[in-house]
Amino acid sequence: MSFGDPNNPYGQQPQQPPQGGNPYGQQQGQPGYGYPQGQQAPQGVPPQGYGYPQQPGQAPGQPPYGAYPQAPGTLQANNGYINVPVLGTVEIASMGRRLCARLIDGAAIGVILGIIMTVGLASAVGIAKDCDVNSADYQSCMNDAGASIITVMFTWIAVIGAFTLLYEWLMVSILGATLGKLALGLRVVKENTGQNPGLGAGFIRYIIPIVGAFLCYIGAILVYLSPFFDNSGKLQGWHDRAAGTLVIKKA
Repeated sequence: MSFGDPNNPYGQQPQQPPQGGNPYGQQQGQPGYGYPQGQQAPQGVPPQGYGYPQQPGQAPGQPPYGAYPQAPGTLQANNGYINVPVLGTVEIASMGRRLCARLIDGAAIGVILGIIMTVGLASAVGIAKDCDVNSADYQSCMNDAGASIITVMFTWIAVIGAFTLLYEWLMVSILGATLGKLALGLRVVKENTGQNPGLGAGFIRYIIPIVGAFLCYIGAILVYLSPFFDNSGKLQGWHDRAAGTLVIKKA
């Protein structure tokens, strides 16, 4: 009676690999798992599905859900479209449209501020006209008129700052667009949610060009031209990157 290998206490014979030296029992010429019939898996590349546990209801060879997660707002096609959460695939706004929208906004702001300035200057000039040259108080009257003109100028500057802040900041934050962008069918959205920017992101997007304007307006010009330097193809300016926003074309 043979007890086999003394190192094998169960007396089982070791399994021998099939003929041909293929330890997995796969026939020669048989394609790798998950590859089309008649095609071999490339040398050094594991077959499809290799290393992924089979999930209930999952097709054979398919990687499990979440194996290749896509970061929202980072994948963009070469034709100027981008995938944004909630909105799906949307078109990136061209720089030409954005420039035209900026010109429309500038014209709208200029008209409104021009009306305010005209009313203020007319009031100051009216005070000067009321001064009687033959009056003993003529000099004092002219001084008052000059002070009124200076007051109008500083008031106008303050109104410009407040109006542009409220116009650009609030409209982009709440509506996602200014009058110019609405006219040209553009919208500013958060890259990771597809929603309107909100007050925080809208303020960041607004204030960065304003800060750049203090350097003889050169900084603001660089900010507005910065989308041309965006290697991601999303045409994000420095203010858009800081705020996490995109300018898209509405469907």
